[in-house]
Amino acid sequence: MQGRLLPKYQGNYQAHPVGKWQEEFKIANHLGLDCIEFIFDYHKSEENPLLNSDGLKEIRKIVQTSGVKVLSICADYFMQAPIHSHNSNIVDKSLGVLDNLIKKASLIKVSDIVVPCVDQSSLKNKEDIDNFVNNIKSIIKTAESLGVNICLETDLEPKVFANMLDAIGSRNVTVNYDIGNSAALGYDPIEEFKAYGNKITDLHIKDRLLGGKSVPLGDGNADFSKICDLLIKYEYQGVMIFQAYRDDEGIKVFKDQFSWFLKNFKP
Repeated sequence: MQGRLLPKYQGNYQAHPVGKWQEEFKIANHLGLDCIEFIFDYHKSEENPLLNSDGLKEIRKIVQTSGVKVLSICADYFMQAPIHSHNSNIVDKSLGVLDNLIKKASLIKVSDIVVPCVDQSSLKNKEDIDNFVNNIKSIIKTAESLGVNICLETDLEPKVFANMLDAIGSRNVTVNYDIGNSAALGYDPIEEFKAYGNKITDLHIKDRLLGGKSVPLGDGNADFSKICDLLIKYEYQGVMIFQAYRDDEGIKVFKDQFSWFLKNFKP
């Protein structure tokens, strides 16, 4: 996850590090990582290289020289401007932004754009879910024609989430599975994978306490052994992204957790 190998950007736990994002590719290469999930924020979105031709050229160049790819985007933008908002102006603008982001992402061979529906953008009731389903359908043709997945992260119960995916009905609307968030919610991974395991295309590596905050890998309630078995059973082929616990600096705590991950997570 972008920013995890650098000090916090302007004190933010997770944010696109404007003006510093290039540094992370060299560090990632040195650590043996093969991809970085870009962050697309609401704040200063116009400064994100994903949205302009010069920025895309720079991303391509850095990918080529470092060998570290950009295969996915975490579009935190839509936490601030939810696609299921009851404000039509917000919805229209967000759908336009997502449409543009899909088109730009396809130019650098990004396969997944994660759209978070959690925390302040959580789908709180049936009306929110219906709004999201109806609104996202206007973007599906773009995603399908360009081969980019709109990868949804929600805090919905497994069956409710599965029903929502069925209502959308597109092969390019997939699932981001966040190990830590599911552990914090107390969901059973077996039930989650049974509901939509074959639709997961982006995996966030994280650990959290039940009902609590992020903690270093292995210190929380995530059952990594069970997750490993399920990934094998469902023949998972997508990306694995570290969205794990971080401190103010980033690099040491990342190295410690990456070492733990290599020893304990072997799907």
